[in-house]
Amino acid sequence: MIMTRMQHPQKDAYNLVLEAIDRGQFQPGDKLVESELAEQFGVSRTPIREALQRLETQAVLKRDGRSLFVASLDHDQLGELYVVRIELEGLAARLAAQHAAPEEIRVLWEMVRKDQGLTDRPDLLARTNRRFHQQIHLASHNRYLVQQLETVRRSMVLMSASSLVAEGRIGQALGEHVAIVQAIEARDGAAADAAIQAHLSHAFETRLKLDAAVTAPVGG
Repeated sequence: MIMTRMQHPQKDAYNLVLEAIDRGQFQPGDKLVESELAEQFGVSRTPIREALQRLETQAVLKRDGRSLFVASLDHDQLGELYVVRIELEGLAARLAAQHAAPEEIRVLWEMVRKDQGLTDRPDLLARTNRRFHQQIHLASHNRYLVQQLETVRRSMVLMSASSLVAEGRIGQALGEHVAIVQAIEARDGAAADAAIQAHLSHAFETRLKLDAAVTAPVGG
């Protein structure tokens, strides 16, 4: 595989590798080679080695002999992850309704408006969707909750595709984002909690359908 050398002077090797997995540049099952990553990102092999070791301890990478591969989530792991995510994000939305500054709410509305102009770009929407959720996490103003949600986000990068690629999901998801921000703006914590839990439940259901279509056996 030919790698294009890039310079990233302001980012550490750990985040460079994690973001590459998040973007889908490296898919579950792909082998990561230390020397190739160092060349690609324009950093020395030592920080790459340390980054790979860290990602292995976090179960983002798995080892087979001396080789490291991007891990994957099985059906049960996916369900377990969504159970935790739904509960934590519900709490984040509830706290955001209590503590978000008016400026933070305006940022959320701006994100919603911009996303409505990207309905033909599910690839871009997948990234802006993550930023939308992260903004809600930050608006909770609870550092310990944000830390736990970052752990969940790290595992989410192992999902093969965004649920937004499913037909009809983009319009539904953007409508759900509106409901979430409306509840936060109204300072209605219970409604914000319910809105984001419903949003994530729909995303989980959509992902299950996508995975079922991929793994369905050929024939009757």
